[in-house]
Amino acid sequence: MPVINHKDAPEIPWRPNYLRWRLAGSEEGVSSMLALSEMRPGAAAPLHTHQADEIIVILEGSLEVQLGNEVQSVGADHTLVIPSRVPHGFSVAGEDKVKILSFYPVPDPFSDTTYLEGVPPKAHLH
Repeated sequence: MPVINHKDAPEIPWRPNYLRWRLAGSEEGVSSMLALSEMRPGAAAPLHTHQADEIIVILEGSLEVQLGNEVQSVGADHTLVIPSRVPHGFSVAGEDKVKILSFYPVPDPFSDTTYLEGVPPKAHLH
């Protein structure tokens, strides 16, 4: 059974002011993916969709979140439940850093992501 020390997790090149680490995935023998992210003011994920569901747990800070046609501020100790193909995006709200856990029930949720705004993160630019 793999036990992951977050400090030893591989960093994934992502976006300016947006650090991301893969905590679990196919290399650990599972068919899902879990990532830890830390975002500073100015960081954002543009509006996009995935073919798989996504669950985001906000551990610290606040995000301005668009989920479908709704926009709201969501803080720590809240979970975003994002069904497949629902447009979503978020940005850091305020001056505090934000830490989130992102779970996907597939090993590579970005292979079939469609960006409705902006561009893919650095790790997925071709």
